[in-house]
Amino acid sequence: MDAQHIVVIGAGIVGASIAFRVASRGARVTVIDKDQPGFGASSHSFAWINAGAKEPVGYHNLNRRSLEMWPRFADALAEDVGLRWGGKVAWEAEPEAAKALVARVEQLQSWGYPSRLVSREELQDLEPALNIGVVAAADYNENEGQVEPQLVVDACVNRLRELEASVMSGVQVLGLRQDTHNRITSVQTTAGDIDADIVVVAAGTATTAVAGMAGVYVPQAESPGVVIRTTPMPSLLRNVPVVYAPPLEDGRREIHLRHCPDGRLMIGEGDQESLAEDDTQAHADDLLARACQHLPGLKGASAVPVPVGWRPMPLDGYPVMGFAPEAPNLYVALTHSGVTLAPALSQLAALEICDGARADAVLGPYRPERFAGMTPEAASQMEHPRARHR
Repeated sequence: MDAQHIVVIGAGIVGASIAFRVASRGARVTVIDKDQPGFGASSHSFAWINAGAKEPVGYHNLNRRSLEMWPRFADALAEDVGLRWGGKVAWEAEPEAAKALVARVEQLQSWGYPSRLVSREELQDLEPALNIGVVAAADYNENEGQVEPQLVVDACVNRLRELEASVMSGVQVLGLRQDTHNRITSVQTTAGDIDADIVVVAAGTATTAVAGMAGVYVPQAESPGVVIRTTPMPSLLRNVPVVYAPPLEDGRREIHLRHCPDGRLMIGEGDQESLAEDDTQAHADDLLARACQHLPGLKGASAVPVPVGWRPMPLDGYPVMGFAPEAPNLYVALTHSGVTLAPALSQLAALEICDGARADAVLGPYRPERFAGMTPEAASQMEHPRARHR
């Protein structure tokens, strides 16, 4: 019997990971991306692997499961993907913000997550290079880490080619041809029609439009975000690669920074879900200046703006995973926290695609059918879910 032909639309970290998993299972795989693999939302991700501040507990546990899968997944990719551990520290200077931080730590501890409050002295011992200032409360999540999404995507593509999969870059999807039972028979592209047994739509922000070609509605909220990078610097953070620092006294928002394995730092402001579109050099310079106040060793760096990134954001903030009732061989894979969730969601998708299993105990709350019957007008009235996924 011939192997099933799986067509994966989208080669960001989620699509590339799913393609790698199903190809490893013996399926014939074609990956289509309108740009180069990894050039979409994956290239703008802060790339912090975590399960903190993710609610409710079922969603937290899914993220924690995936966090703990990262070492094995990286080993399977057989390349250095920038996976580094060391955790995350955060502190607050104002009493109300400190109270919220303490409550978050208590909740995470009740879920068995290794988050703990630390004193100002402990925080300074963890990272001597930080200029900490006033500390009303501080926490340390010791099990969190970082990875480089582009390296993950590149490794997936390399393994796919070894598995004789086809990776098509710069190819637009024009339509999804369906039979009388609404099953997709081929993907119409700018490179011609591609026959398919199963189509996986993992196209990030384009998922809504692509799935809509088959009559499947997957609503998203707009989620623009801005991060900057610095020029490479000597190692500044000794133990903890991810830092969340409080707002400065001038009222500007808090910043977060990550020291990447190549020596560059990635810097953003607000929480990870803050909506921002200012990708000018002036704003990049301002972010770096603020970061320098918390990490003085950055003063020799230059700020490198990154164009505003439009991040995948399912309308209610939670993943959309599974076959769509309206098109029974179309599998939707859309999530915001793609860097943390790629190992788990790709493994679960492979189970459902290759084995015909239904991982409802894990994915039940995240099925596409929860949006059945919703209109774009109703979707536009829903509140942006940004606070859930920091």
